[in-house]
Amino acid sequence: MVRITPPTERACERCGREDVWDTDVQSWVIGGAEGDPYCLHEWDINGTYNPVAE
Repeated sequence: MVRITPPTERACERCGREDVWDTDVQSWVIGGAEGDPYCLHEWDINGTYNPVAE
């Protein structure tokens, strides 16, 4: 059986904002520097993360 595991953290390559996944609220929350509130947030998805866990 294949299980999909979502990411638990992400960082913006433009402004440096870091978010973490909060399981209590089922949403992303700011976990580090707030960064630029007007940034379009280019998250650091570079192909090394694999959501498929076997």
